[in-house]
Amino acid sequence: MLLPALRPKDEEKERAIAQATFALVEQTGLSGLTMADIARGAGIATSTLYVYHPSKDALISQLYQQTKTATTARLMEGHDPAAPLRARLRRAWENWLQNRLDHYAESVFHEQYYNSQWFTAADRALSSRLAAPLLAVLEEGKRQEILKPVPTVLLAASLSGSVRETAGLIRGKALPDDEATRRAAFSLCWDGMKA
Repeated sequence: MLLPALRPKDEEKERAIAQATFALVEQTGLSGLTMADIARGAGIATSTLYVYHPSKDALISQLYQQTKTATTARLMEGHDPAAPLRARLRRAWENWLQNRLDHYAESVFHEQYYNSQWFTAADRALSSRLAAPLLAVLEEGKRQEILKPVPTVLLAASLSGSVRETAGLIRGKALPDDEATRRAAFSLCWDGMKA
C-alpha cells in the first residue's frame, strides 16, 4: 500500500510562525507564550502549527538556533581580520546595533530564551560556537594589551550592553539614528574596554 506523499512545509507559514512568536514574546514574554496564541498570530489553525512544530519547546528551540545563527552571520558581515582591532570591533558593534534595530522582537526573544528554563545544553553549545569569532577578537585585543585584561565575557557584555542601550535610546527617540550618535556611543564603549 502506498502512503500519500507529505506536502513540503510552506516557507510563508514558517515565516509567519516565527514572526508571530517574536511579536508575542516581545509583548507578553516567553513564559506566557502558547501554541494557540502563536497559531492565531500566524493566521493558521493550531493543528497546522503542530504539523510544523510538535511542541512549544521544539518551536522555540528551533527558532533560537535558526535566528541565532543568522544574527551571528549579520554581526560578522564585513569582518576583515587584517583591519586594526578598533575598526573590527566598531564593525561588529555597528552590525550588532543595526541588527537590534532591524530585528528588535527577535533580539528580545534571544535574550529571554537565553535566560529561560528552555535553554538547553545544546543551545548553550551553539551559542558558544557562534560567539567564538567575536570572543577571539576580544582575546586578541587582550593579548596585544589594547583591551583591558579582564575576563573576555566582561568585554563581550560591555559591547552587548552598549548596543542594547544605544538601540533602546534610538528606538525611544531619545537619540537620533545618525553617524554622530553611533560614533559617540561606540567611542564610550571603546573607552570602557581599552587598556
